[in-house]
Amino acid sequence: MVILKTKEEIATIREAGKILYGAMQLVEEKIQPGITTEEIDLIVENYIIEHDATPSFKGFQGFPRSICTSVGSQVVHGIPGDRVLKAGEIVSIDIGVNKNGYHSDSAKTFVLGDVDDEVRRLVDVTEKALYLGIAEATVGNNIGDISRAIQTHAESNGFAVVRQLVGHGLGRSLHEDPKVPNFVERDPGPELEKGMVLAIEPMINMEEVDVLTEQDGWTIVTKDGKPSAHFEHTIVILETGPKILTNGTSINWEDII
Repeated sequence: MVILKTKEEIATIREAGKILYGAMQLVEEKIQPGITTEEIDLIVENYIIEHDATPSFKGFQGFPRSICTSVGSQVVHGIPGDRVLKAGEIVSIDIGVNKNGYHSDSAKTFVLGDVDDEVRRLVDVTEKALYLGIAEATVGNNIGDISRAIQTHAESNGFAVVRQLVGHGLGRSLHEDPKVPNFVERDPGPELEKGMVLAIEPMINMEEVDVLTEQDGWTIVTKDGKPSAHFEHTIVILETGPKILTNGTSINWEDII
């Protein structure tokens, strides 16, 4: 069941989104070759706690850390640890913030130093696919319109859209209905309505669509061992169009009645 959010609920998710944005900005400052994924995790965890919130991921279905750090061929759900990041790698940082019982969720793929031109293009195309998908999140469209925009952009650029993982609604729960696939399904999904809050998150691989789960039970990797990129924002759908809640921009609260 899709839960439409009230003005007060959207405001709280927005507060969670502001904290998440600040945490992601801090990652942008700190991430560099030589840092471990565990160090990034602790930086983000401390920032979230200092802002009177809690990491959404820590303990969620048993996940052991506060963020996900997915390097190279790791698609999502990488567990922070003693891995040292190196120049020439890409790493996706996925963060969730719980503020007063409401969640925000966002991810970004960072490029460390010089990378292969095709890997750089993968990252750029994935980010653009996110914003093309968000642009379709308007009242009267359906979930399938978001999916089509993402899939079309990714595949027209020669990349592969992950099928086993999808975006989602969120609010009091980190994962709520509806599912938001990054590929077109026969069922176009529900019509989009004012008050829907969605996490739109393209996960795009270099070539192979199939993925595997590593022995830790969490980390998802590409089957062919080639790189993957991941971008995500939490948005709310309003009569005036979609508004991103995890990018630090302001909202005209008169649009939310």
